[in-house]
Formats: sequence, structure tokens, C-alpha cells
Amino acid sequence: MKVLITGAAGFIGSHTAERCKEMGYEVLGVDNYSPYYDVSLKELNAKTLLEKNIEVLKLDLRTDDLVERLPKDIDYIIHFSGHPGISATSSFEDYLTNNFLATQRLLDWIEKLDNKPYFINIATSSIYGLVATLSEDEAPLPASWYGVTKLAAEQLVLAYTRRNIIKGTSLRLYSVYGPRERPDKMYTRLIDCGLNDKEFPLYEGSKKHLRSFTYVQDIIDGIVSVFGKEDECNGEIINLGTETESTTAEGIEAVEEVLGITIKMNNIPARPGDQSRTKANIDKARRLLGYNPQTTLLEGVKAQVKWFKESF
Repeated sequence: MKVLITGAAGFIGSHTAERCKEMGYEVLGVDNYSPYYDVSLKELNAKTLLEKNIEVLKLDLRTDDLVERLPKDIDYIIHFSGHPGISATSSFEDYLTNNFLATQRLLDWIEKLDNKPYFINIATSSIYGLVATLSEDEAPLPASWYGVTKLAAEQLVLAYTRRNIIKGTSLRLYSVYGPRERPDKMYTRLIDCGLNDKEFPLYEGSKKHLRSFTYVQDIIDGIVSVFGKEDECNGEIINLGTETESTTAEGIEAVEEVLGITIKMNNIPARPGDQSRTKANIDKARRLLGYNPQTTLLEGVKAQVKWFKESF
């Protein structure tokens, strides 16, 4: 069985590629090595994967010839590729082209294949909006360009399943952290600031924000649980994350406890569109996938600190 992973040089994509390889699948990755953050970090992830016999092709889903570049004998696609997060330096076009149009081109390529792979779309809790506590059958209220374009991409995938062109599932992930987390994300930045005597940029009011901080391997447990349950999951949206809520303040305290230091804070204005609360409703994931995330916040932070110290 062969798995194609888009965005394979990124944080969650690289870990997923490793897990699929460990499960005995043949794995091929693609990534456009976007300069959204330091490309050398993606190159390092790709090098790690290559050492495990996982190739990551440099390919842009928006512009490259997919017919020429991609193999036709794929059994599963796990689609991570996209423009992440909420960034004041990113344009609407960045989100639209990377999150929506790239997905459309990938689906168009699949539609022309004789043997169509099962499509696992990776979505986000940002689809729900400023308060992400809903179940999958409730109306989303995205408040950021990221959330809007990821919702549009998700609905495009589901439209293909409704028309019986493909079989597939969309997974909405909640506040993922762990080794290889992007440098602009909370825990990597906290660890960097703590170890290197820098000030952490703390958004106004964010200490009270509630999050389902979910360790990356717990997320991957859910993703790979779709394998073998394709019929039950076809056309479904499924939340993946921990039901445990933690405040940003508690996240900061966990990093300070592991490092044994107090991190300096630099208070800055709040980000427009930032979520005030995320709490994963995983009743559906438990029922369909037997999903049960176990890693505590402190355990996950310890693993991420260990990775950071070994890598930088």
C-alpha cells in the first residue's frame, strides 16, 4: 500500500510520514518548501525522512504538472499542504491559493485517475470560529482568512465525496504541539525564549485563552485510525484533539516548570481573528475511530523541550 503525504516536510506531515512508514506502508511526500518560516527547518525534516527511505519531492500543487510529477498507483492521500495560521504578513491570496486552489488542483488530478486513492483532508478547529467547542454537525463560524479558506477546501473535498467521485474524510485538528512544531508557534517560541533569554510576545488577553493543546503523536493516532475504516468514515468530518482544556497561562507555566526558569514576557496587541477557546468534541472520533488521546500537557512539553535542545 502506498501513501502520498502533501506538506510532508512540515511539522505534523513529517511525523505522519514516519508513522505510516513504521506501519509498513510505502510513503512518498511532497512539499513546496514555502518560505512562511525558515525553509532550512523543512529541509532538515526532509533529510530526516530520507534517512528513513521516505522521499519528499519539491512540488507546488498550485502550479506544477501533477500528471507528470505524481505516481498513479496511490492508495491513500493525506493532505496537509496549506498556508497555516493567522499572520498579519500573509495576504488573502496566500490563503486562497495554498488552501483552496491547491486542493482543487489535487482533486482534479485524482478525478482523472482510473484507481482513485482514499483522501484524508487535514482541516482545523479554526473552521469553527472564535469559540471552537462545537460538534461536527453544527454550523461553523470562521473568523479568519485561514479558517474561511480551510472550510472552503474541506467542503470541496466533501463535494467530491457527495458526487461519488472519490471516497474521503476531513479531520479537524486542535492546537497541535510537540517536536518539530513551527518556530512561530507557541511552545517552540516559549522554549526558544526561555533558553535564549528572549522576550516572549504575549498577545493582549491571551493568557486567559483556553486551548485543547494536543500532542502531535495523539493527533497521528487519530489520522492513521482512518485506515481500514474507509467506508465508515467516507464523507465524514471528524474532530481530533484532547478534551482537556488548558489556558495559555498554564501552557507557559508548563514550559517554565520543565526549563526551571521564568520566561520574560513582551505584551503586544491582540491578533484579529484569534480564538478565545477551543475544546475538542471527540464523541464522533471515539465512536468511529476508537480515538482516545492520552498524553498530558507536561509530558508533551518535556518531549518538545528535549527535541529543541537536541536540534538547536
